[in-house]
Amino acid sequence: MTLSLYDAVIPSNLQILGALDGLIAKAESFANDRGMLPAELIDARLAPDMLPFGYQVKSCAVHSIGGIEGVRGGSFSPDMKPWPTDFAGLHAVIADAIATLQGVDRAEFGALVERDTQFAMGELRLPFTGGQFLLSFSQPNFYFHATTAYAILRAQGVAIGKKDFLGKLRIKR
Repeated sequence: MTLSLYDAVIPSNLQILGALDGLIAKAESFANDRGMLPAELIDARLAPDMLPFGYQVKSCAVHSIGGIEGVRGGSFSPDMKPWPTDFAGLHAVIADAIATLQGVDRAEFGALVERDTQFAMGELRLPFTGGQFLLSFSQPNFYFHATTAYAILRAQGVAIGKKDFLGKLRIKR
């Protein structure tokens, strides 16, 4: 079996986005059980100079479907829009990303491999092919933000473990 760009990106993004939605549900339950305001977890950070949980969740959507849209359009820039400030909004961001990824056409996605794509931020411009961008920029960022979201919740005392991060494994059938 030849591993395609689709195989290397889409199923893993779907797996981790599903797991992240589960983490949001556990965070919401944790906050409700303790009488916490949602903002206490959504605004939680690992360090003062890091962005909060809500941003980490939003960034997983940005580096999954947003990365693909950037390749389709030939350019990706960081999404500076605010993140949702409630759990329902965070669930919605993830649900939208999942639904959009589920609709990605395998053949159309495969055609993105050689598409010229640039990362643009201010004056900085980095040239990539679509495959290079997705595998060396978007995918590492996706996992960084997913891991950081998980770590923030762990640091806040939410009872989660590795199984929660991994989500539903894609096992041989």
